[in-house]
Amino acid sequence: MKIENVERLFKALADRSRLLIVKSLIEKPQYLEELAKRLNLALSTVSFHLKKLEKAGLAWKEKQQYYTIFFLKRELFEKTLEEFMNFEIDEKQEQEERIKQYKEKILKTFMKDGKIRQIPAQKQKRWIVFEQILNEFEFGKEYNEKDVNQIIQKYNEDYCSIRRSFIEEHVMSRQDYVYSITKNYENFRKGIASESTKHGMKESYEQSIRDKFGVN
Repeated sequence: MKIENVERLFKALADRSRLLIVKSLIEKPQYLEELAKRLNLALSTVSFHLKKLEKAGLAWKEKQQYYTIFFLKRELFEKTLEEFMNFEIDEKQEQEERIKQYKEKILKTFMKDGKIRQIPAQKQKRWIVFEQILNEFEFGKEYNEKDVNQIIQKYNEDYCSIRRSFIEEHVMSRQDYVYSITKNYENFRKGIASESTKHGMKESYEQSIRDKFGVN
């Protein structure tokens, strides 16, 4: 069972009314009106909670003559807590979520109102911030130096240093004062989350770029 399913299951049980319904259904399968009468709850309340239990995979229903009978999935209630804790984790998804949260934290620290208020000293953090600028550039499009400066200047006044960093790190090429995003960086950008996962957040963001590009 995946961790998301286990989480949904325990959330469904974290309610007094649903626990009472489960306890009653353990005794025997019942229809809606019977449950409502036994538990002294409104029909709408019981119906609402039964839907929650169904969604969590804890209960199911079957039409029998004039009534819809609700059943518990007893195999789930026969499991031990230890068995539930043996859940599956989508490690890649978990890591990508941690990376996303980490990057959001960096951007919140060093950016305000869409502006870079301070360029991070640490390379890894700096490139997370610079990525926001690079996203403004289209792959395959050529830019003159004035255009490049104007785009960078929307984020920070020190466009000369930032532009130079882009060239030095091979994310942008320059020929006769014509600039463009490199093919290597475009490939990296498409797979940036998985590559960041591979190298881990503790390693240099710059080094992950170098490894991706094959630059020594």
